[in-house]
Amino acid sequence: MKDIEKQGQGSTLVDLVEEKLLQYFKENDYCLGKIIPNEAELSSSLGVARSVLREALSRLKMIGLIESRTRRGMIIKEPSIWGGMKRLIDPRNFSEETLCNLLEFRIMLEIGMTHKLFENVNDKYLGELEEIIKMEDGFEYNEYSTKSEVNFHSKLYEITGNVTVMEFERIIYPIMEFAKGKFQDCLMPINKSLMQQGKLVSHADLFKLLADGDEEGYQQAIESHLCVYNTFLRNKKQ
Repeated sequence: MKDIEKQGQGSTLVDLVEEKLLQYFKENDYCLGKIIPNEAELSSSLGVARSVLREALSRLKMIGLIESRTRRGMIIKEPSIWGGMKRLIDPRNFSEETLCNLLEFRIMLEIGMTHKLFENVNDKYLGELEEIIKMEDGFEYNEYSTKSEVNFHSKLYEITGNVTVMEFERIIYPIMEFAKGKFQDCLMPINKSLMQQGKLVSHADLFKLLADGDEEGYQQAIESHLCVYNTFLRNKKQ
């Protein structure tokens, strides 16, 4: 215990025991499906108090890395990559810098998944996208209701066929809606300017390019569709 206490300036004792636990699992090859020692054995092996160990184990259970099973003890399981993040995220607790970084990450992701969209898109997906567009609530300056925005872009993420990307999308959109509201006074003039220049790209425009199989045109269009955010981010950095 004293060895652990000497480590880590700024880390709590539970933080250090959690790190020690993870290292112990790696060193002893406790991987997916394997039963790990009980609390008494772990406490003895790591040289830490059971009360602190129990709290560290609870953290690992919360993120889905450990599961307690009746008559089997604790086992290592596959954690959800975004599960812990989904439970803890509240955009009100993010700084402007973090919100901007997440917004930029979303832009890079949506532009970067273009090839995968064209690789996987089929008549079924096109039909579903078309229905979404028919039901959309559009506003001035190419703005959409939250429901319309989520429905359209969620379907794009779904078309990629990547479960991790789809899970991330479900986390990122509430954050994006919060960011749009927070930065609305900055975003609206940019949207107005883009509209006057004839540079706004709608969901319907994106759909047509996808339906026509025009991957290059879509790549350029999705960049233009997200241009309001890119412009905003550039302005923030100046």
